Amino acid sequence: MEQVNADGVSAANQGSAWERDALRALLQDHLQARRSQRRWRWLKVMFWLALALAVAYGAWRSFTHAAPVMGPHTAVVVIDGAIESGGTASADTILQALADAFDASEARGVVLLINSPGGSPVQAGIINDEIWRLKTLSKKPVVAVIEDMGTSAAYYIAAAADSIYVDKASIVGSIGVLMDGFGFTELMGKLGVERRLLTAGSNKGFLDPFSPQSREQQAHAQQMLAEIHEQFIATVRKGRGERLHETADIFSGLFWTGARAVDLGLADGLGSLDSVAREVIQAEDVVDYTVREDLPERLVRQLGASAGAAVTRAFSAWSLR
Repeated sequence: MEQVNADGVSAANQGSAWERDALRALLQDHLQARRSQRRWRWLKVMFWLALALAVAYGAWRSFTHAAPVMGPHTAVVVIDGAIESGGTASADTILQALADAFDASEARGVVLLINSPGGSPVQAGIINDEIWRLKTLSKKPVVAVIEDMGTSAAYYIAAAADSIYVDKASIVGSIGVLMDGFGFTELMGKLGVERRLLTAGSNKGFLDPFSPQSREQQAHAQQMLAEIHEQFIATVRKGRGERLHETADIFSGLFWTGARAVDLGLADGLGSLDSVAREVIQAEDVVDYTVREDLPERLVRQLGASAGAAVTRAFSAWSLR
């Protein structure tokens, strides 16, 4: 007779269920092991591929930059896009290019080719100070050429040049400082949302968009902006000197066309990179010293980021097993 337990399940059925569970667990362990093996195999391939690309890129850079530029020329450093830390127009990137340009014995002068709406006053200040230092040491002329736009922090940099040239339709100026953000306190009240913010320090939640801003905090922020604005004004006055025709609006944050900028003394004349190289620097050949992230660099960086994310996922999966 077939034996039945207290729950009415036969011993044969119990044994069959246990075997199925054991087999299922064994198969799951096997599949996890196979996935882990494939994951680590892929990571190894990505690592060696990234390493090979890095080595190949280093060799390519050494080969292409082995021979120095011969003959008199105009050195160009491009300042394009937002001026910010970690960007293509960061202080680190621009300073490296400036050092190379000023060190080049055949460079007759340096042109800052600017097309930027501005950005960080700190990054711009570092670049401005370095231009003054380098041109004092080398005695090479420095000319800023503003193409489509040279405003705010970009003009802060241009002010360090010996002269500034623009196109008649360039956008120039915006000598001012801003701090922007959003406030959601009224919206939160209408939605019935309560903000719970704990701080140690009465002003630690300063500029929190979900908390009301006091008059004292607003006055403090305005004072900081005014101080940075004064630094900006002093920098422009130092660079432009008596050429600057100060008006009531010139430091207000307004910007003008290139033609009007010449009238205001914000620029010295109309010109392009080629005309400045030919007529101002008097070295028609142009050599670009801009430090750029090339395709191999992007590939290596992206592969490194992908590999790092995969390693994180692998360790996370392993730790949760």
